[in-house]
Amino acid sequence: MGRVFLLLLIIVPAIEIGVLILSGNLIGVIPTILLIILTGILGAALAKREGLNAIRSAQLQATQGQVPSGVLLDGICILVGGVVLLTPGFITDAFGFFLLVPKTRGIFKGFLQGIFERAIRSGNVVFYRGRRF
Repeated sequence: MGRVFLLLLIIVPAIEIGVLILSGNLIGVIPTILLIILTGILGAALAKREGLNAIRSAQLQATQGQVPSGVLLDGICILVGGVVLLTPGFITDAFGFFLLVPKTRGIFKGFLQGIFERAIRSGNVVFYRGRRF
């Protein structure tokens, strides 16, 4: 898994630079910069709205005595989407919006849930109840 992240840290910025250069050549430097700023502002507003919705849902479920597991996955997706939107580039912005929009977020939530379930089944993640000294 670590190798995949390392590969992504090398490949994604290289592709982003290429797309930004291509965009600058096609529509111009100033429109490209304005578009990057606009997606950042829209992304921040959407991340704030979705984050507040997730917090409200978690609070509501907690007051009803339910474990807000789905809302926690929403929160992880919103956090990652918001952070990715802070990085300049169109590919990362598309991925960030994908994680922030509730309908598309469900796809990634299913992927995350599968990862967590496999980790728990394999014994890599262990939950303890109560205090351990």
